[in-house]
Formats: sequence, C-alpha cells, structure tokens
Amino acid sequence: MRAALILALVMPASILPASVMSMEPPSDTRQATAQEQPLPKIAPAPGFTLTSQDGAQVSLADLRGKVVAVTFIFTRCSATCPVLTPMMSLVQDRLGRDFGNEIAFASITVDPEHDTPETLKLYAQMHGADVAGWSFLTGSPRTISELTRRYGVLASRNVSGDIEHTFLTSIVDRHGILRVQYLGVRFDPEEFRRDLLSLLREP
Repeated sequence: MRAALILALVMPASILPASVMSMEPPSDTRQATAQEQPLPKIAPAPGFTLTSQDGAQVSLADLRGKVVAVTFIFTRCSATCPVLTPMMSLVQDRLGRDFGNEIAFASITVDPEHDTPETLKLYAQMHGADVAGWSFLTGSPRTISELTRRYGVLASRNVSGDIEHTFLTSIVDRHGILRVQYLGVRFDPEEFRRDLLSLLREP
C-alpha cells in the first residue's frame, strides 16, 4: 500500500530513537495519517480534444473543475482491458452522486482505426458505463499516437497484428494537474477511489 511505502521512506525504524519508538502510534493511526497526506503534483496533464462514443468533441479543458481519471484501452483487447474496465465500472458505482458531477472518467482507445464512436458506445454499454460521467474517446491515429506518448503509454502492433500496450491510469485534479499514475491493472480499486475523493477535498 502507498501508506506503508511513505512511512518506510520517511525514516527507517531501525534508526529512530528509543523514545520515539515507544511513542509511535498504532499502525492503523499511522496508516490514516499517511493517507491524509496530499498527493504529489507531477506536472500539467497533457491536453486533448477527441471524439466521444456519442460523436461529440470532448476535451480535457471541458472537464476542468472535475477530478478526471484518464486511461487507455481498446475494445478488442483480451488481456488487460477486460480487467481494468470492469474495475473502473465498480469504482464508478461506489462513487455515488460524486460521479459525473465532480469526478469523470476518460477512456481513450489506442486502436482508433477500429474503435469508431459506434464501437466504443457498444463497449461502454457492455461494461455498464455511466456516460454522463465516463467518455470513451477516439481520434486520428496520429493524434492518438502523440497523446499516448505524452502520457507515457507505449502502444504498438506485434507481428500478428495485435496491439500491445502498457496500461497506465492517470488522475488529473480539478486544475488540470497530473497527480498520480497507476501502472498495470492490479492496483487497489479502494485506494483508487480514495485518491479520487481526496482531490475533491482539496481547496
């Protein structure tokens, strides 16, 4: 968990004075304290203007004022996407009324030649996505290629023609600043939900 990592990096227990060790709060308290620390500010998030599953133009600037989770998927993916998209759908449901009003998801295809708005709309319906707060986006191959690079995602076709890509989920705060990135699909969905909500509480 991130909380444990933060505590481990601040100061190794082996070099703490005995008096500090004896006054150390219970582990649950330490974990809560670490979780209250604000997420770091990485850099301004790369902007984009893409086409949604409904054929509308959606830009990151349009979502300013909301906390946004940005991820990269494609509808024919048989490895990571079938794990991540349902997990995000679960978090969507757990966010309640904050989802759509205060928090938005943006899933960007890395296979724009195949993933038309119509294809993405079917994919969204299949996964129970609430499109009032979750956009499935596509664009020209050149635009998508540049955007994946700017977010740190690698996507390429292998010799059999299948797409291989790194799975990276980014959280952008209300002001358009990139705050955290999860690599892979096996991060804790509850931690993901807490990180989203923590940015809602920031001034």
